[in-house]
Amino acid sequence: MAEGKIIERQNKDGSTSYQVVIPFKDSNTGKWRYLWRTTRGKRQAQTLRTKLLAEVSKGDYAKPSKMTVAVHMTEWLNGSVKSTVSPRTHKMYSDLTRLHIIPVIGNIKLAQLRPQTVQALYSSKLGQGLSPRSVQMVHTTLHKSLANAVKLGLIPHNPLEAVDIPKVERHEMKTMTEENIKMFLDEARKYNGGEYYGVFFCLLFTGLRRNEALALRYSDIDLLGAQLSVNRTMQFIHNQISFKPPKTKSSRRQIALTPATCVMLRLHREAQNEVRKGIDLPSVVDNDLVFCQYNGQPYSPDVVTRNWIKLVRRCGLDVNLHSARHTHASILLKQGVSLKVISERLGHSSISITADIYSHITPGMQKAAAASFDDAVIGISKNNSLEIH
Repeated sequence: MAEGKIIERQNKDGSTSYQVVIPFKDSNTGKWRYLWRTTRGKRQAQTLRTKLLAEVSKGDYAKPSKMTVAVHMTEWLNGSVKSTVSPRTHKMYSDLTRLHIIPVIGNIKLAQLRPQTVQALYSSKLGQGLSPRSVQMVHTTLHKSLANAVKLGLIPHNPLEAVDIPKVERHEMKTMTEENIKMFLDEARKYNGGEYYGVFFCLLFTGLRRNEALALRYSDIDLLGAQLSVNRTMQFIHNQISFKPPKTKSSRRQIALTPATCVMLRLHREAQNEVRKGIDLPSVVDNDLVFCQYNGQPYSPDVVTRNWIKLVRRCGLDVNLHSARHTHASILLKQGVSLKVISERLGHSSISITADIYSHITPGMQKAAAASFDDAVIGISKNNSLEIH
């Protein structure tokens, strides 16, 4: 009986069917139960028995749960996943589940969820105007939840393994030219009393992420050594600002500062002290935020982004705030700085990520490198009367 058995049965209409019986130990109760499946042909029954035995052999087989997708995902969001992801990621999972998953397939039982149903969900969302990237994130959320259901023994396998997700077309990266930067910063000096000049200058000249720059303290900056340390990042969830360590080891890094950046930071601190002196506030101390409101309170990240948008529009440019980071990297690449150094400045986890993001720039660099090598070889050949065949 350990290998299961096939029982031939005669039906009332005179046809023959075959029952496949497989013993399994229920991982929820620890008791032995029997798995029954019926099929028409004997060969199909033999194939089904082999498949079910393989599933059972992978681990304790649990009887398919009657739990719905909505109930499981709610328990998953309120339970194990909270301790494994950041609050920001957890909020994203919760929003995607609430807006896109539960309203469509929430009432389906976990054991009855089929790849075709999920594929139809994705197609429907795309048809409603949801971006391929957003549908990818819906897939990620649902896949992780169902993987948890498999781990708990609620379902034997994850149906999303058989689902195709939409591909995201990479849009052309928009960056500033050197002339754009000068024009933009000149305008930033005049815009709103120059309030955001420092933070925008810093983003362009260091390649920091927005929330890394907004978390900087003066204690993180060494003007004599001309470097800053990224030790934390700002988190903005449910209109609440907090600070946390960088997500990855590579994000915690030191960045060399240009002389111009050092001058800007020194003048920025002096200007802050002048403003505070005028409203009877204490001078800036090392633990204070570098880029903040006049009274030392942190900026909302969204406020900084909105002011960037207003300013670039004044300048007739079409670049988002994250383009400051891309601009920094692109100019360094054009100046011949190695990908490894750029990867370290940006805090990428590997050089391959940097190479992939900025692959549109490297072809020109490849041509320049080839021309430089040719010049070097031809020069050596002429100096030493060598012939090139």
